[in-house]
Amino acid sequence: MAGNSLGKEFVLTLFGESHGKCAGVVVDGCPAGLELREADVQRELDKRIPKGSGIVSSRIEEDKVEILSGTFKDRTTGAPIAMIVQNRDVDSRPYELIKDVPRPGHADYPAKVRYGGFNDYRGGGQFSGRMTAALVMAGAVAKKLLAGVGVEVLAYALSIGDVRSRTDLTCEELRASVYENPVRCGDRNAALLMEKSVRQAAESRDSLGGVVRVIAYDVPPGIGDPLFGSLDSELSQALFSIPAVKGVEFGSGFGAAQSKGSQNNDPLTVVKGNVAFRTNNAGGVLGGLSTGQEIVAQVAFKPTPSISRPQMSVDLQSMKETELNLAGRHDPCIVPKAVPVVEAMVSIVLADFMIRSGRILRILK
Repeated sequence: MAGNSLGKEFVLTLFGESHGKCAGVVVDGCPAGLELREADVQRELDKRIPKGSGIVSSRIEEDKVEILSGTFKDRTTGAPIAMIVQNRDVDSRPYELIKDVPRPGHADYPAKVRYGGFNDYRGGGQFSGRMTAALVMAGAVAKKLLAGVGVEVLAYALSIGDVRSRTDLTCEELRASVYENPVRCGDRNAALLMEKSVRQAAESRDSLGGVVRVIAYDVPPGIGDPLFGSLDSELSQALFSIPAVKGVEFGSGFGAAQSKGSQNNDPLTVVKGNVAFRTNNAGGVLGGLSTGQEIVAQVAFKPTPSISRPQMSVDLQSMKETELNLAGRHDPCIVPKAVPVVEAMVSIVLADFMIRSGRILRILK
């Protein structure tokens, strides 16, 4: 399978580029009978860019979704679902000036080598964060499928720079507050400090990274397959496919390496006649299978590599070092836009597993 596709039963394939005609996705394997309208997808797309905040790129696309196939009378038919958003607010001139000078922190150089110089270099082409719009469209379908079996996926900005949110946020708090502030943080006090930090980074012509925390609620136990088909390995693959992700951990993650077994193990107990756990250091996954607890992961994003400060690079025509001064429109922090993307990717993988396990039927009534 080519590198632009993900999934085994619920399969998505991306197409388009940052400055091409559109960004799009084909979702194959969606069960027939799911109620799906463009408004359902638009609701998720609208979460992607905190409009009017002043802390994101000045490139603001309308991102009006068009469903081209796969639905009839507002229900899925079982055929592939093709969806696009048009690229309209495009200015490619800055990229023509630096097409032979790779931008530090971007995929420009390895992409030029991989495709022999035929790749679309404008705005990063297919390697751009613009392609996350397609992921969110596919995630909207996955979220509707999961809602039918009582599973919900929520994410929020856990940290931006050195500002960190509370980690004891409830499901209700996340639903109510995450998309009510421009940094997509469920902790209102931390959100104000995060926004201040992003603005300060932008004013100093620099950028910030951060961590997105994602929680999947009410996933039944036993979802996943052994070893190479494990739930956490397929979730990790999907999350690492998001541009700018540099780390993924579940539960206590790397902290487990600094603890003892007596501290890191999650003791079992019985609650109302059902097996339960006293803690969740495993992040809801053991042996690659869901435990029935909340699935909790942290996803680390690097600082936006496009900054307005001079950086050193190489002119590939002359093969000499050169100073690069980037023009164009860039985000001082990727994290706010990444929150709904992380939700989408976790939802896509869970929907795929739930279809494979028979928990989501092939025909929905």
